[in-house]
Amino acid sequence: MAKLIAAINMTLDGFCDHTAMIADEEIHQHYNELLSDAGTLIYGRITYQLMESYWPSVVKNPTGIKPTDEFAVLIDNISKIVFSRTLKTVDWKNTKLKKEVIKEEVLELKQSRNGGSKNILVGSPSLIVALTQLDLIDEYQLGVQPIVLGSGLPLFRNVKDRINLKLLKTKTFGCGALTLYYEPTKK
Repeated sequence: MAKLIAAINMTLDGFCDHTAMIADEEIHQHYNELLSDAGTLIYGRITYQLMESYWPSVVKNPTGIKPTDEFAVLIDNISKIVFSRTLKTVDWKNTKLKKEVIKEEVLELKQSRNGGSKNILVGSPSLIVALTQLDLIDEYQLGVQPIVLGSGLPLFRNVKDRINLKLLKTKTFGCGALTLYYEPTKK
């Protein structure tokens, strides 16, 4: 069965803003490895539109920075599912549009042999919360950036119930960011 991994960057004060993060070569290489082990990427509308507005253009016009250009190709080619009630169509290749998160459909995706045993990544705050509340997340990979924003979208906004996590490992980056790997503990 595929593992559903919530992989997202956040500031030290717990806010998600993809445009405020450090995206150096080392961090891109980290996400290249994560994408290489994934078969599907799940987004909400806002994150999808942010990513779709940038990465396909890098595929067409590479930056010359190897990890960044590799990330662009990986994210362009991976199977993507976008959950949105407002989008009517999606234009990025290998992308399907779904209107709502249905637990049984996500479980079926995790059990599907389409992607082999490759992981499923979710990278949107709202979907991380929705899938957390459905008890579908197998692992959290939280990239904590050495930035304090002071305001923004908190990652776990709207989570109502306590969730106990077990720290699996940490990874430190030269820029001062770190990734914390957690798995939910069963109650």
